[in-house]
Amino acid sequence: MAMFGLRNWLYSRGLLRRDPAPEWRAAEELIRAIDAGGVPLNAVRINQIARQLGLEVSTRASVEHTIERVRKALEYRRSHPQR
Repeated sequence: MAMFGLRNWLYSRGLLRRDPAPEWRAAEELIRAIDAGGVPLNAVRINQIARQLGLEVSTRASVEHTIERVRKALEYRRSHPQR
């Protein structure tokens, strides 16, 4: 019981980090691959990741636009940590 309370205290102060949810991990991997020089070939997969993050994605939106929105969602999440 004491260990559970200590862990929550550490999490609440940002001293420990929870593992990101799978959809956030997939978004981070996507952006890392693109930044490393990869070219996104599967627009359906990119749209799927964006929708899993809660973004609304138009069928007419360009892949570049969707990637930029995923980047902004990740930046927002990093600057506003979950408590």
